[in-house]
Amino acid sequence: MLSLNRVSKIYSTGTFGGKEMTAVRDVSFDVNTGEVVSLIGESGSGKTTIGKMILKLIDISHGSITLDETDISAVRGSALKSYYEHVQGVFQDPFSSYNPIFKADRVFGLIRSEYFRGVAASEWSDKVDAAVRSVALDPGQVLNKYPHQLSGGQLQRLLIARALLLDLKILVADEIISMLDASTRIDVLNLLADLKSRGMGILFITHDLSLGNYISEKTVILRRGAVVEMGETEKVFGHPTHPYTRLLVSSVPQLHKKWTQIEDELEPPIAGTGGCPFHDAYPLAGHQGVRPVDEPTLVEIEEGHFVGCFELENETSRQVA
Repeated sequence: MLSLNRVSKIYSTGTFGGKEMTAVRDVSFDVNTGEVVSLIGESGSGKTTIGKMILKLIDISHGSITLDETDISAVRGSALKSYYEHVQGVFQDPFSSYNPIFKADRVFGLIRSEYFRGVAASEWSDKVDAAVRSVALDPGQVLNKYPHQLSGGQLQRLLIARALLLDLKILVADEIISMLDASTRIDVLNLLADLKSRGMGILFITHDLSLGNYISEKTVILRRGAVVEMGETEKVFGHPTHPYTRLLVSSVPQLHKKWTQIEDELEPPIAGTGGCPFHDAYPLAGHQGVRPVDEPTLVEIEEGHFVGCFELENETSRQVA
């Protein structure tokens, strides 16, 4: 299990680094084996920053990230190499992961040089062929071609096949289908669903609510680096409670319905004494009974469904630190 516990990322800004900018603040959630968790938010919400911290491409400022209860913050050297054997990422632009002067199969050769040096050439070839076929590609049609000769969907699936050569537990999929056409998107989504059925945990980072709703068991809604709502996907989308979540859901175009202003779709927030620092994005900000607070909280409004910032009137609700 991958676990984030109050993870924050703070950048130094300004000419001499005298100012600070908080990109991610106190984010906590888990990704279990055989589970897809959608991390959803608008551009600049901190989604990719979280993915990069999980992949150790950038350091954590505060909090901890653990894999099977092992803190990864101090992982270095051979331990880091072992970590990457279990945790890999696939990113938005597949072309950026390939060197255009080499054929596509070179990405597999890099894995071999790090993790399979003692494997015979024939055995390695069989392993690569099996991995490529598992992502619905024909090795003979893709491995001997240059990246520009393949589609974005083929390149993404090759990257997933590369990850499958390792003892992978967690896949960070960061906007991996946003550059693909509609028909290819569903192929990649179904591939991720197949990987989930094999026991892999997947963090599906996206700004598209429809895709997150389609593929994930759990959903985490991020706003300005903080979690505003999370829980079982059917509860988050079936009963969106935070104003920002309702704003997102109301913004999804529907073919059978005339588009309306977001204000017409939203209802007043839950009555209570709490507010949150995210109401500046909410058209009904200033509604009676809502006041800003310094830090949001997460309250369990129903089993498996948490909402940030509201101080609910229901005294049985459980506040999560």
